[in-house]
Amino acid sequence: MNILVTGGAGYIGSHTVILLLQAGYRVIVYDNFCNASKESISRVKKIAGKEIITVEGDIRDKVQLRRLFSSHKIDAVIHFAGLKAVGESVEEPLRYYDNNVCGTVALCEVMAEHQCKSIIFSSSATVYGDPHTTPITEDFPTSATNPYGRSKLFIEEILRDLYVSDNTWKIVLLRYFNPVGAHPSGLIGEDPNGIPNNLMPFITQTAVGQRSCLSVFGDDYDTPDGTGVRDYIHVMDLANGHVKALVKLPEFNKVMTINLGTGTGYSVLDMVKAFEKASGREVPYCIAPRRAGDIAQCYADPGYAKEILGWEAGKGIDEMCADSWRWQEKNPNGYRK
Repeated sequence: MNILVTGGAGYIGSHTVILLLQAGYRVIVYDNFCNASKESISRVKKIAGKEIITVEGDIRDKVQLRRLFSSHKIDAVIHFAGLKAVGESVEEPLRYYDNNVCGTVALCEVMAEHQCKSIIFSSSATVYGDPHTTPITEDFPTSATNPYGRSKLFIEEILRDLYVSDNTWKIVLLRYFNPVGAHPSGLIGEDPNGIPNNLMPFITQTAVGQRSCLSVFGDDYDTPDGTGVRDYIHVMDLANGHVKALVKLPEFNKVMTINLGTGTGYSVLDMVKAFEKASGREVPYCIAPRRAGDIAQCYADPGYAKEILGWEAGKGIDEMCADSWRWQEKNPNGYRK
């Protein structure tokens, strides 16, 4: 099978491409490299020992997409491509709606033209907003507190409407919790441009001295140690969830919405302590005021993923931190030389 991976050079995309190649799929990566490095593709090839067809392009560019679908018989699409910085989305909402929402519409239009009607969409736990209880199941009410999360919600609804209009589509919406970690080789990992969006890069950059102090936003939440609690999931477990979804995709006769998380919540300070243990480095931190929009805790009920996909997370906090440290230690400047 030929699988098109949009955003396949990014953090989650590149790890997923490795598992797809190892599972015997032929992969075409489509990426505009605005938030990714071409070096990641070179390293994925090295790890997998296989070639990858890579096409540089934007998902809003229907001319380029048509050329791609005409040149390659695409059997299914795993759709990662999108802008993903919450703060930036608040400052530039139109850019996020144009790229994420309009880009997905363009992609689906071209897919339909070429009778490719199988798609796995990279959604997010941000669609749950501030949940009243935990753990979070797939039938929880949805809301969004920022344009990034709202763009994910809009796309989910667009894909559901698409299925109503034509039930020959096969659609899976995967709602991720908090991906961390890196490939165990240390060759690929999370390489944020500028200020990171996620906790782990802040921790690793502080451990190597790029930052003097980790800012912990709030220590007065109603949690065991007062800091925010999240469901951190190893990126390789997350990548495996996409392969499992791809295998099951032909069997589905409705739009499937599935959480990918561990079911365990760890606080910010839990992660700091686990990273210090894995790295042998001190991670100095200072308490800062809460950030607007942050919630006390958020973690998944992963039972449905196990029931439907036969998937569950296998890597714990120690492995998440050890792999994150290996990546950071080997690549202190990320993919940049």
